Amino acid sequence: MDKNEIKAYIAKRVSLELHDGDVVNLGIGLPTMVANYIPTDMTIHLQSENGLIGLGQAPGENEVDPDITNAGGQPVTIVEGGVYFDSSTSFGIIRGGHVDVTVLGALQVDAKGSLASWIIPGKMVPGMGGAMDLVVGSKKVIIAMTHTNKGKPKIFEDCSLPLTAKSQVDMIITEMAVMVVKEDGLYLTEINKEFSLEEVINATAAKLNTSLLKEAK
Repeated sequence: MDKNEIKAYIAKRVSLELHDGDVVNLGIGLPTMVANYIPTDMTIHLQSENGLIGLGQAPGENEVDPDITNAGGQPVTIVEGGVYFDSSTSFGIIRGGHVDVTVLGALQVDAKGSLASWIIPGKMVPGMGGAMDLVVGSKKVIIAMTHTNKGKPKIFEDCSLPLTAKSQVDMIITEMAVMVVKEDGLYLTEINKEFSLEEVINATAAKLNTSLLKEAK
């Protein structure tokens, strides 16, 4: 799979976890692609922490409004009925538990459901952003990321990078597999048909329980 196929596979698989009427926050980068795979007969209310609910598809060249962006500064459109509000209201929605699903990428995730997504020590970063609030305030947290970084695992028994949040991740979706986090560790529930069980295990630096494994959707 090339990079574009990997991103598309992950985004499409994440979309299957959404339900009609959900309020969903999509993190910057790969997670924003999930919007492209939401069924037309399903209503998903996309929320952005900079003060929007009702994000639509990416605008065409002649539709770009510099005053309407997502939290990553990317131009967006607003669907009919969408609303704007200030950041304090937006974070009240997030911290108040009104976001059903948060989808974001990560540098590392571990078997306890902790994630590191915001800094590699010694490198410049823009900051934490809203990730800390989102993963703690949302009802369900899905990590959408590549399984490895240049062949090196990103899923560990314990994260080694500074944490974004501890024990908040519910599900990890990569181009190789789907995993759910339970109290006793990571459960492998699905494998992409392009890969074998052995390949998934070798690419993961955490123990995987296979008792819930089933065919890919």
